[in-house]
Amino acid sequence: MQQATVRKAVFPVAGLGTRFLPATKASPKEMLPVVDKPLIQYAVEEAYAAGIRHMIFVTGRSKRAIEDHFDTAYELESELEAAGKQELLALVRSIQPDDMDCAYVRQPRSLGLGHAVLCAEALVGDEPFAVLLADDLMVGKPGGPGVLAQMTEAFAKQGRSLLAVQEVPPEQTRRYGIVSGVAAGGPLLRIDQIVEKPAPEVAPSRMGVAGRYVLTPRIFEEIRNQPRGVGGEIQLTDAIARLMAHEVVYAYQYEGKRYDCGSKEGFLEATVELALQHPQVGAQFREYLKGLVV
Repeated sequence: MQQATVRKAVFPVAGLGTRFLPATKASPKEMLPVVDKPLIQYAVEEAYAAGIRHMIFVTGRSKRAIEDHFDTAYELESELEAAGKQELLALVRSIQPDDMDCAYVRQPRSLGLGHAVLCAEALVGDEPFAVLLADDLMVGKPGGPGVLAQMTEAFAKQGRSLLAVQEVPPEQTRRYGIVSGVAAGGPLLRIDQIVEKPAPEVAPSRMGVAGRYVLTPRIFEEIRNQPRGVGGEIQLTDAIARLMAHEVVYAYQYEGKRYDCGSKEGFLEATVELALQHPQVGAQFREYLKGLVV
């Protein structure tokens, strides 16, 4: 049985964000704001709420803004303190709580998600860890735990790798890793097949992998020993398929909602829906939308 406590989270943030050009020409896509927080902050807050305190960012050469965001901004804090803006000062300091550690490692070449995860091996070590894709902004049901908190709780009981999954339309199977499996109690499926981005006519199901994983450290060995897959990249999906030869892997049907903020449509949906829920602007924004002629 693996160690059941997940203490570390890996955030692969080295992608180029080409679907959001020109906005991402000089700024990381993970720093695109949804209402008043960048995408990466939503993901880090989700990991923190799940009890994780060690955040590992796999970055690229154009991602300095992410490091700056989670660093101390002495000048800004001094200005806010001098101006007596204590509420804003507390907000800025809350971005990185005192008990949260951040570490950064470079992915020197864009060789896929599996390669990005492998870049974090030295920082993760021989223990289970979470992987969060900031493109997928995920929220739990109102008043309930976040998606990663649901998964870490399940991992504490199972001690085996978990992949967040949701049912996707048939025409979208080419955009996801697709799994099939058998019911294993509650929200769990024991995976018997996983395929990266299959065509609808050959997809084993419509259960698509979302951007949340809890993985055992054996995954690093599988990534190192696999050939390149779809698109000439080292796919995490392929490594998980190899892992299944040695360990049980579960799909976790989470409670909550996923916004595909890697697409313009999903990003706009997240912006509108989270703006409506925002305690400061929600009511006014709702009235504004009622007045629109669409």
